[in-house]
Amino acid sequence: MYRYLYQAPHYYNQPHLYANHPYMYANQQQAFGNPQHMAVNQPQLISNQRPTAQEIMQILRSQHRNLYSELDQAGMPRAITDYVFLLVVNYTLNQANTNQTATQIYNQFQRQFPWLNLLYRQFNIPQNVVDRILVRVIQITLNELGDGGQQPGRDWIGWEDLGGVLTSAPTVASWQPNRLDVFARGTDQSLYHKWWDGRGWSNWETLGGVLTSAPAAVSWGPNRIDVFVRGTDNSLYHKWWDGSRWSDWESLGGVLTSGPAVSSRRPNQLDVFVRGTNQRLYKKTWNGSRWEDWEDLGGTLASEPAAVSWGPNRIDVFARGQNQDLIHKWWDGSSWSNWESLGGVLTSGPAVSSSRPNRLDVFVRGTNQRLYKRTWNGSRWVDWEDLGGSITSAPAAVSWGPNRTDVFARGENQNLIHLYRGR
Repeated sequence: MYRYLYQAPHYYNQPHLYANHPYMYANQQQAFGNPQHMAVNQPQLISNQRPTAQEIMQILRSQHRNLYSELDQAGMPRAITDYVFLLVVNYTLNQANTNQTATQIYNQFQRQFPWLNLLYRQFNIPQNVVDRILVRVIQITLNELGDGGQQPGRDWIGWEDLGGVLTSAPTVASWQPNRLDVFARGTDQSLYHKWWDGRGWSNWETLGGVLTSAPAAVSWGPNRIDVFVRGTDNSLYHKWWDGSRWSDWESLGGVLTSGPAVSSRRPNQLDVFVRGTNQRLYKKTWNGSRWEDWEDLGGTLASEPAAVSWGPNRIDVFARGQNQDLIHKWWDGSSWSNWESLGGVLTSGPAVSSSRPNRLDVFVRGTNQRLYKRTWNGSRWVDWEDLGGSITSAPAAVSWGPNRTDVFARGENQNLIHLYRGR
């Protein structure tokens, strides 16, 4: 086996062929071009020089060290990891059809180099770990090639297929760095849960219930998750993880005409937002000892809300307005603002995350089913950014650190898909 391991692949010295790479799903010709009704800043190509394999390897070593560390921890020598990564990068640059997805390219790579699977087994590395890491290496390579705007921007990695069959938009929470808990409604209308523990993705687990909306989730501390849904009687229901077990469902009343949203300003405090029967926004707060009565916050919502808190006296709430635009309302510690319009033409409810104080990233689906982001940078709203994709639900987003944002949505095959930025 090692006789083959260090044999240089025959295509290393072939001339480079340039090709643009569209978004990961097939039949996405309709995704090319900008949406007609959303302002988008398109990145400008400052050079058409194609990156070399060594340049991409340097990017992997300097900017994506976590890919190496995962294999280091699994017991693979760094020299062999480098060899495999270089093999993958060169295959992507020189032999792959870069009009295909990263997953499609990886499947073809595996067929050409089946002996590598024996190598992974030699070091007892789970196949799903290798698959995930090498698909990311291919995606990073494709992003460095440039893709005409069909793949996410250079700082974004994705989309990753996490499987499942979703009948709602997902939601996501994080209770510590490098931890993600994703929830969605399954085909039996129950709540399902999948998590990232820092090294790999779990299988889906069922948490029961009968949901009539997408779920909402938040964490206010280590090993704590609170999940909210609309039940069959249109009331708000709540289930939580206390670090050792899941609670039963509890009913919190109300008459909801949308899925809920939830944020947390401090430990043991929850603010839940819903749309009521008059299309207005309502809030119900857990103050640390009891649930307060519903509060009417007005507005005319055409979607479920989204909410986030970036400090102990701050809440930002977003929704789709009656003109299909993004609307925003916030709490500054003493009073609620009026609603403001942030423009755009939304075909879903929004999602919002905050990576640091006074920073907001809002994600929506546009008229072409692509993902768009608008950022509050601390002093102004930045123009809409097209992140590509073909999503069939509202997005979900969370940040577990000052340089990390994870976005989830339902894909074309009703599966969970994942996009992220940062380390």
